[in-house]
Amino acid sequence: MEMQQFYYDNKIVKKFIYATLLWGIVGFSVGLLLALMFLFPNITDGISWLSFGRLRPLHTNAVIFAFVGNAIYAGVYYSLQRLLKARMASDFLSNFNFWGWQLIIVAAAITLPLGYTSSKEYAELEWPIDIAIALVWVAFGVNMIWTILQRRQRHLYVAIWFYLGTFVTVAVLHIFNSLALPVGFLKSYSVYAGVQDALVQWWYGHNAVAFFLTTPFLGLMYYFVPKAANRPVYSYRLSIVHFWSLIFIYIWAGPHHLLYTALPTWAQNLGVAFSIMLLAPSWGGMINGLLTLRGAWDKVRTDPVLKFFVVAITGYGMATFEGPMLSLKNVNAIAHFSDWIIAHVHVGALAWNGFFTFGMIYWMVPRMFKTKLYSTALANFHFWIGTLGIIMYTLPMYVAGFVQASMWKQFNPDGTLAYGNFLETVNEIIPMYWMRAIGGSMFIVGAFVMLYNMIRTVRSGTDVTDDLAEAPALTKVSKNRTKGEGWHTWLERKPIKLTIYATIAILIGGVVQIVPTLLVKSNIPTISSVKPYSPLELEGRDIYIREGCVGCHSQMVRPFRSEVERYGEYSKAGEFVYDHPFLWGSKRTGPDLHRIGSKYSDSWHLNHMYDPQSTSPGSIMPAYQWIVRSKLDKSSTQDKMRVMVSLGVPYSDEEIANAQASMDAQGAKIQENLHQDPDFANNYASDKKYAEDNGQTFIEMKDREIVALISYLQRLGTDIKVKDVQKQLSTKK
Repeated sequence: MEMQQFYYDNKIVKKFIYATLLWGIVGFSVGLLLALMFLFPNITDGISWLSFGRLRPLHTNAVIFAFVGNAIYAGVYYSLQRLLKARMASDFLSNFNFWGWQLIIVAAAITLPLGYTSSKEYAELEWPIDIAIALVWVAFGVNMIWTILQRRQRHLYVAIWFYLGTFVTVAVLHIFNSLALPVGFLKSYSVYAGVQDALVQWWYGHNAVAFFLTTPFLGLMYYFVPKAANRPVYSYRLSIVHFWSLIFIYIWAGPHHLLYTALPTWAQNLGVAFSIMLLAPSWGGMINGLLTLRGAWDKVRTDPVLKFFVVAITGYGMATFEGPMLSLKNVNAIAHFSDWIIAHVHVGALAWNGFFTFGMIYWMVPRMFKTKLYSTALANFHFWIGTLGIIMYTLPMYVAGFVQASMWKQFNPDGTLAYGNFLETVNEIIPMYWMRAIGGSMFIVGAFVMLYNMIRTVRSGTDVTDDLAEAPALTKVSKNRTKGEGWHTWLERKPIKLTIYATIAILIGGVVQIVPTLLVKSNIPTISSVKPYSPLELEGRDIYIREGCVGCHSQMVRPFRSEVERYGEYSKAGEFVYDHPFLWGSKRTGPDLHRIGSKYSDSWHLNHMYDPQSTSPGSIMPAYQWIVRSKLDKSSTQDKMRVMVSLGVPYSDEEIANAQASMDAQGAKIQENLHQDPDFANNYASDKKYAEDNGQTFIEMKDREIVALISYLQRLGTDIKVKDVQKQLSTKK
């Protein structure tokens, strides 16, 4: 048998490991800063690019795409070469993948704090960066498939099935969810509107968790756990069932994020049904991972790598049990919009993704540098302080979620809300926010300990950039199934067919759910009284998006007695037909805003943005003083309206031509309303003095960003009169 010598590329793996450690510290630290903002709202003292609304998407993107993303690449590049007995096909594509991904992360770190965002959960980056993500991801996939075609190992191991499924699914999800029409270099509008946008976004959002945070890590689990335990995978058959059932079922579950919303009921129920089914393959994978450790439990007690893996897989099991449970409508009615979801997400992020990444790096680094781990004691310390940090973080958030849900839904004997003031709930859970900050701090301490341990380990070893290996050349065999060869065994040596079948499996659910919602008009009944936003309201909506208000406020009143009493009439699908993008939100740190229009005066809104505690004592909302002082940029308003027309929003040529005059007139009316408030007149005079003292040109109130934001807030929920809408909808039925 001919033996061939070749070299594994360790350089690319090391680069991704270093990036994982760096961006992990950054992402965790931004998360801790955000946790502290719940306790000290104005900790960043009115600095726009350090405000909560702008930093929150930076945190999620840094942890998901920078920390976890780099960890995925590190693990895949390490394991794939060894499973295929082949070097990566193209060093150029490997390095393009690395440097392209780091540039994308840097672009995110710059644009998100500056307010350039699409506002869509886990997909906030604007269109040029989205294109870059697609190009880099395709380069990664091409390199992976090219390497598979040059392999010296005939059959594709289970880990590679998950890598291929991840590649094709993430590509499909990212491209379809990111479809948008640009207005300018860093501004675009989603091609979908309202209910349709919500469905596509959570088809993406749920499956970004499924196919970026789960399936690649399951592939890594199937490689690194047997290696670390020196045991074979528990069940080959279970791994087959696990893979195919998981990728087929997962893609259907997105609508469980939209229960009791304006999404058509059939789509909601479909999401619930498949979410419940998802429990079986998820736990099948967990069981396969944990039972791989059978006979190695003595080693688990002493080996920190296996400790991290055990907690990671257990965290995966907990999160994937809780996900289907949260998709039950009666449970979702309690948990959704509350801090329960924050706890649920962080069990998966900190335990499953975080701990598995830590264990994987602890295993790879000593082997690539031909040395021993510098300190097992420090690794064990990292494990225990990290585990305690996860518990200290998540348990208080579960309690906070239960408290919120209970207080939001309680009524007095006379039928009034027991806690009519939303801030009563906020003040009640402040102790839980303190505990979360402490837990997050402990987790970060563990990450710094790991960083030190890795630096000392690397320094004690040898920098082997190209690792010599030897394997027999792959001989040709029949393309057809041989006698006694199982169907799946045959498929495992057919990477292209396997990839095509995986693509078909994930496309079925997406097509069945999304196409009818996009094409069947009766799914989204129109309401004749709902009109497009005025030019000033459109600009105000863009400011709302820029400042990340959707991160703390929902715009979706669900059909519960408690919500209708608190906020007003429940939301209708037809109210969102001109919303590009939708802004339903996923968390209520503050109250829902869908019916906020006309509830408060213009002056109240200005004071609330300038000093939230002045209008809402005890509020944990930070001040947004720059919105009050900054001049509104109206230069692209007409371009925005033209793009909206391309998306189906019925602006007339006359409305576009008169946009500037319309904004001036509406702004002047709001300015007049503000001047009628005697308290405002004093503030207005002091604001003029502020401008003079700081050498700035005084800006007329009607030309400021706050006026545009006020116009948008005052519009929310005012398009419909409940009796008229009910009559319209019943007539159409």
